[in-house]
Amino acid sequence: MSAEFTGYLRGSPGYRRVIAALACAGVVTFAQLYSPQGVLPLIAADLGITASDAGLTISAATAGLALSVVLWSFAADRFGRVQAMRVAIVAATALGLAVAVTPDYGVLLILRLLEGVALGGVPALAVAYLNEEVHPFHAALAAGTYVAGTTVGGLLGRIVAGPVGEWLGWRAGMLTVSGLAAVAAVGFIRLAPIPRGFAVTRGPDRRGGGFALLLVHLRDPRMLAVFAQGMLLMGGFVVIYNYLGFRLEGPPWSLPHAVISAIFVAYLAGTVSSPAAGRLASRHGRRPVLLGATAVMVVGVLMTTTLWLPVILAGVLVLTAGFFGAHAIAAGWAGATATAGRAQATSLYNLAYYLGSSVFGWFGGVLFGWWGWPGAAVLVIGLAAVAAALALLVLPAAPVLPGGEQNR
Repeated sequence: MSAEFTGYLRGSPGYRRVIAALACAGVVTFAQLYSPQGVLPLIAADLGITASDAGLTISAATAGLALSVVLWSFAADRFGRVQAMRVAIVAATALGLAVAVTPDYGVLLILRLLEGVALGGVPALAVAYLNEEVHPFHAALAAGTYVAGTTVGGLLGRIVAGPVGEWLGWRAGMLTVSGLAAVAAVGFIRLAPIPRGFAVTRGPDRRGGGFALLLVHLRDPRMLAVFAQGMLLMGGFVVIYNYLGFRLEGPPWSLPHAVISAIFVAYLAGTVSSPAAGRLASRHGRRPVLLGATAVMVVGVLMTTTLWLPVILAGVLVLTAGFFGAHAIAAGWAGATATAGRAQATSLYNLAYYLGSSVFGWFGGVLFGWWGWPGAAVLVIGLAAVAAALALLVLPAAPVLPGGEQNR
């Protein structure tokens, strides 16, 4: 790392380019990762499979992502953050186009798994890249802004795939999303500044990372508690978004699929709450904001258990705001706490995050099939309760430093 460069200050051209490039990367990643979520009922009906089997199109990709994030961190140590993310984005976009045209369910799952492996290069490296290129005083806010950008990608994938899928078929919906991702990939390649806060290393020494650094993070109770936040909260969040469409297409609502897809506009609540959580953490510390956001998420889940449609829709907004606020804090905390092997720390966070999405996203569908919406809601609330307990028992209530960044 350069001895002179301490990071781009907020408002500088370099800061704006880092944030804009990562926003494009977020569109590429999360639009493609979750585009099937906007057409899951259509996939189930077309292929003659259950809701939980349709949910595997999400879980396969998130499992591939979880399996690859650590390997991407090692690749980035050798070849550089931006170069690794470029390779990941191009490969993922090509696989996304192939996924959209495959006729076989088994091949579809394999391609989604490979697409997830490629997509792992962005979340594995984005926060580490951000923490190295942005001044520490602005890191929490920048992390929140980045997470807000990922919500735009997730929203785009869902609201484009859904209506197009209803008119032209779910494959056409996903193909359209992959085309938009290709445009965003070009944006990332053009905008991302050359890293100045990181020097490429050629071996697994202390500066460059290696498996020893993974063990250091896995032996740290604070890091494990942060990783658990991502796994548990993301797992619950995906359950709600995977299976709410199945609930609303049935009685007493019987909503058309285009209307159900519009519900994903609730993702914009995360676009607002992520940077807001970063600002609050800069003033009050990370833990109280994390706990507050988790409580907001639980309130949103409870609201979705009613039969009154306006309250259900408001609950999705509340849930989304709470989740992305918590995720912004936890993701930034993982990168900021690591004094060495920052890419490995953020990769482990993402491994846990997407492992939770894969496992609980599928298991929530099983409970939904057995006990309906109450079964899914109880699972989500239970996961949030465990996450909050771990935060209270393990994570420090650290003071706020001059300049706004929370103490580690």
